[in-house]
Amino acid sequence: MHFLYPAFLFALLTLAIPVIIHLFNFRRYKKVLFSNVQFLKEVQEQQASRRNLKERLVLASRLLALLFLVLAFAGPYITGKDEANVGKQQVVSIFVDNSYSMQTLNREGTLLDEAKQKAKQIAASYNINDRFQLLTQDFEGKHQRLLNRTEFNDAVDAVKISAQSRQINQVIARQQSLLNMQANSPKLSYILSDFQKNIEGTSPLADAGFPVNLVQLKANTLPNVAVDSVWMLNATHRPGESEKMVVRLRNYADKAAEKVPLKLLINGVQKAIGSFTVNARSAQTDTLSFSGLQSGWQRGEIQLQDNPVTFDNQFYFTFKVNDKLPVLLINGGAPNKYLSAVFGADAFFAPKQVPDGNVDYAGLNAYPIIVLSDIKTISAGLAQALKTYASKGGTLMVFPAADADLDSYKAFLQPIGAAYPEGLKTEATKVSAINLQSPVFKSIFESSPQNPDLPVVKQYYALSAGTRRGEYLMRMQAGQTFWQGTTTGRGKVYVAAVALNEDFSNLPVHALFVPVMFRIALLSGHDQPLFYTTGNSEPIETVPLQSTEKQLVKLVKGNETIIPDVKQQEGSTMFYLPGQLSETGIYDLKKQDSTAAVLAFNDNRTESDLSYLSTADLEKLFPKNGTLLNANKLNAGPANSGLQLWKLCIILALIFLAAETLLIRYYKTNKTSFSQPADIN
Repeated sequence: MHFLYPAFLFALLTLAIPVIIHLFNFRRYKKVLFSNVQFLKEVQEQQASRRNLKERLVLASRLLALLFLVLAFAGPYITGKDEANVGKQQVVSIFVDNSYSMQTLNREGTLLDEAKQKAKQIAASYNINDRFQLLTQDFEGKHQRLLNRTEFNDAVDAVKISAQSRQINQVIARQQSLLNMQANSPKLSYILSDFQKNIEGTSPLADAGFPVNLVQLKANTLPNVAVDSVWMLNATHRPGESEKMVVRLRNYADKAAEKVPLKLLINGVQKAIGSFTVNARSAQTDTLSFSGLQSGWQRGEIQLQDNPVTFDNQFYFTFKVNDKLPVLLINGGAPNKYLSAVFGADAFFAPKQVPDGNVDYAGLNAYPIIVLSDIKTISAGLAQALKTYASKGGTLMVFPAADADLDSYKAFLQPIGAAYPEGLKTEATKVSAINLQSPVFKSIFESSPQNPDLPVVKQYYALSAGTRRGEYLMRMQAGQTFWQGTTTGRGKVYVAAVALNEDFSNLPVHALFVPVMFRIALLSGHDQPLFYTTGNSEPIETVPLQSTEKQLVKLVKGNETIIPDVKQQEGSTMFYLPGQLSETGIYDLKKQDSTAAVLAFNDNRTESDLSYLSTADLEKLFPKNGTLLNANKLNAGPANSGLQLWKLCIILALIFLAAETLLIRYYKTNKTSFSQPADIN
């Protein structure tokens, strides 16, 4: 037999107290005077043996009651299969799930409160010399060390809700990284969680190498609706213009959500409201319209009124309204008069003409759209810079020169999967069809034209199909592509089959030319994403910023300041936030005192799905070294593999206390019998 708390055995010294009292018997006797003591002697002799027996039985009951009471506090147990670990210092890793779903209420309060209580209960059931690791969703460096029981309890008290959400294989790997360093110590782990389905992950679980105990905390089933994502229909935002935002709502419950109220706020001002019904386990998209924006950064927030789950009722986003849209026009030495006329007709566009031999490659990302025209040969340096520009989200339009070096165009366009000119065709033809399904033409016509006036072609370059999926804007009578658009990376490349002069076609003076060019330019916005997700290890790309010791790049929200790791890469700035940013909201990206950008961060919506793994799912998850423990009957600790005896000790202590009471009350020693001498007379 072994003891969880052997220090309590020192209390066995108290067994001497009843013995001392019994030996010295401090009870005082009262003197009673009798005239004749002939019969008293006989009575005392008859009572002495009964009183001695009673006193010994009472003493034994007291000693046994006190003995078993002390043993109960010492925690006796009989070891089982883990008897080899007795006497060794054990290391125990305890994972406390502190994700957003642990805010769900049950009979004990929040699930996180219950998990913290269970973690302390597990630690209390081990020996005082055992060591513990506390692990949470945050994977903090301070938790990669072993603690004694007092330090562990203090660390548990400090655990708070986190925006992080890890998968079970990540948790096990994190526990292994510390426990496997303890070569000669018995190891085991506990995972306290509600076990949402998102914790399961996709990769199979490897053998942890030590016992893993799963403690599932049961939560009440709650309905929940959250904003899954948002996006703008306008790529470029102009002051005062009407804007349209698409909001995707997702219902994570098994029944429909009726009339969920929603509000859209821009810069703290309400811009739109709505009430939406979302079917069970489905998503629904709705469009919100608003206007009246001024130039500058816009701080947006969508608010849902969806109780009782509230941690995902806010969704943040940002975008910028520009006074001007810069356009870079790269030519073969002389500005193209048609392009100058197009972009000079609207004050919103700010065109800049530059010859192909004088392009600032590092500054290309400052332009949402770049137009190439009349360039005979595309140099290798310009081709590489434009490939990088398009892959990062830029829009590129290519009008080949009348005397184009087709090999250089092929070397430039083929690697990015775009169509490229293969040979000059001198036959006359006409554009016969336009792609009304393309985003370029969706807002040009109020209604679909029946017999549209389309450009006439005198000669053209035959365009290859391209290796990437693209869409035609215009098509000629024999099916040849006249104007082709291709997606490459995050950007778009539009290639025309004609040079931009009237010797090839009447496109430069056609009525469609200006609206098509305007539409492509307005769709060319390659601003930063509307929002980012917290806990994402991917780098964030932003405008070029140079960071020095005196001019640090930092993210600021109220009194919170985060200094990211900044790296320069191909004309843009990349910064990394490895676990630093944990609070959702809108942050200012600042260099010294100037604001370079405004970024929005939202939680990972996987926590919004309050669906949980069943007992059968958990048993399949750990078929070998996993044990599923009942959270309501948690019996952790070294005695978990054997038989605990403290309850038996309590019962025996109560039995002997009751025996003492019965002896004192019902065992009488004053019952006497003696014979009276017969009368001689």
